[in-house]
Amino acid sequence: MNFRILAKFLGALLLLVSIAMAVCGVFAKFDVTGGAESATRALFLSAVIVATMGAILMLCGIGKIERVPRREGIVVVGLGWLLCGTVGSLPYLLGEPKLDLADAFFESVSGFTTTGSTVMGSNAAAGGDIESWPRGILMWRAVTQWLGGMGILVLFVALLSYLGLGSKSLFCNESSFQTGESSTARIRDTAMLLWKIYVCITIVCFIGLKTMGLTTYNAIAHTFTVVSTAGFSPHNDSIGYYMDWGNGWLIELWLGLFMVLCSINFVLWAVILRKRWKRLNDEEEGKLFVLICILAVTILTIGLSNSYDDSFLTALRHCFFTLVSLASTTGYATVDYTKWPVFAIVLIAVMMCMGGCSGSTAGGMKVSRLIVFLKTARLEIVKAFRPNQVFRMHINGNAMGDAERAQAVGFVALYAFIIIISCFLVAMLESVNGIDFQTVFGCVLATFTNTGPGFGEVGPSGNYSHLLPVTKVFLSLLMILGRLELYAVLVLFMPSLWRRY
Repeated sequence: MNFRILAKFLGALLLLVSIAMAVCGVFAKFDVTGGAESATRALFLSAVIVATMGAILMLCGIGKIERVPRREGIVVVGLGWLLCGTVGSLPYLLGEPKLDLADAFFESVSGFTTTGSTVMGSNAAAGGDIESWPRGILMWRAVTQWLGGMGILVLFVALLSYLGLGSKSLFCNESSFQTGESSTARIRDTAMLLWKIYVCITIVCFIGLKTMGLTTYNAIAHTFTVVSTAGFSPHNDSIGYYMDWGNGWLIELWLGLFMVLCSINFVLWAVILRKRWKRLNDEEEGKLFVLICILAVTILTIGLSNSYDDSFLTALRHCFFTLVSLASTTGYATVDYTKWPVFAIVLIAVMMCMGGCSGSTAGGMKVSRLIVFLKTARLEIVKAFRPNQVFRMHINGNAMGDAERAQAVGFVALYAFIIIISCFLVAMLESVNGIDFQTVFGCVLATFTNTGPGFGEVGPSGNYSHLLPVTKVFLSLLMILGRLELYAVLVLFMPSLWRRY
C-alpha cells in the first residue's frame, strides 16, 4: 500500500469539502434569521479545521503521481466517504443548538450518502425540531446531500484528471458510475459531462420550484435534496408542509418528476445529448424502472382508494408521491405510510430494496441487478429441461457471461445476508429499549438502501434520535456500505489490502 498516494488524495478531498463548508458559511453570514451568527462561526471554523487537515495530508503525500493503482483507488473511495462523513459532522458539533458526537456523525453520513435518515425532530433530545435550527446549518445539510448525490468523488476525479493524474481506478470504484471508458481523457470527459448534466437538472428544478411560490432558500434546499434523491427537508412535515397550498399537488408532481429523472442512469442523458439513439433503444433498466413504478402506483391506488373519503384522485396523489419517493430512495413524505394496510407496507419495502437504476443518484440494490437475477433464474429453469442448449443473456444490449451473472447473483445474496445479520445486531443492541421488529427492520432497510424513513418508530413521522449511540454509529456504517454497494467497503477489512509492496 502506497500511503503517500492515500494522503495526497484524501487531503485534496478534504480541501474540496472545506470549500463547500466555507460557501455555506457565506450563506449563513448574510442570513437574517435567528441563529445566523452561531451557524456562521460553526461553518467557518469547521472549514478552517478541515482545510488544515487537508493541507497536512497533502504535505505528507507531496511528490509526483502518474497514476492511481487499483488497490489505492479502492481505499481512497472507501476511506473518502468515511472521512467526508466524519469531518462533515463538525458544523453540527460546533454550532448552537448542537448534536452529540454519535448524532452529528449519523446526520453527516446520512447527508453525504444521500440517505436522509435524521436525528433532528420535534424533541429536545435531538436539538429541538428541524425548523428551529439555523438556516446556515440546514443549508450545509442540503449541500452534503447534493455533493453526495452525484458522488463527490466523481467531481474529484474530473478535477484530478485535468491535473494529469491517472484516476481511472477512482472513477471505476465509485460504484454509482461505471462507463467502460478506458483512457484518462475519456474518464475526465465523462465525469465532467455527468456533473454538467447534474448541474443543469439542478437549475431547472430550482427554477420550477421558485415559480411555484417557494422562497429562494426553500427552493434551493429542496432542489439539492430532490436531484440527489436524498430527502432532507428544512420542514418538520417534509413535503407535507406544502400539501395545503393551492398548488401543493403541482409541487409534488414536479418533485416526483425529478425523482424519477434522477433515478435513471445519468449516462442515458449523456447518450441523448450525443444522439446515440441505438444505445437508447437497447435500454432495459430505465424502461423497467418506470414500468414497475407505474404498476406499483396503480396497485396501491386501487387498494387504498376506499381509505380516502375525498376521491380516487386523492389516493392517486398520495400513492404516486409516496411510491416514487421511496422507489427512488429519496424519502420525502406527505403522509404517514406506516398506517397503511400490510400489503402496502410489503410493497413499499420491496420498492425500497429495489431502488433506482445503476449510474443514478438513487440507492437500493439497483434495477439492473434485479434484471440479471430474474433472467438468470429463468435461464436455470429452462436449463432444467434443455441442459444441452447454449444460452446467451443480454442486458441493455450488452452480452453477459457466466462471470457477470454469478457476480450479480452473488451480490443479491450478500445484500440479503447483510440485511438479516444487521437486523439481528440492531435488535441485540437495542434490546434494552424493548424495540419492536418493525422498527428494527425499518432501521436496517432504510439506512442500508439509503432511503431515509423506515417503519415503526423510524417511519416518516418519527426519527432516529431515540436509538443508542452505538446503534447510530452502526447504522451510519450501513449507510456507507449501501452507498458504495458493499465491495469498496468490505475490502477495507482484508489484511492483504494493506500490505506494502
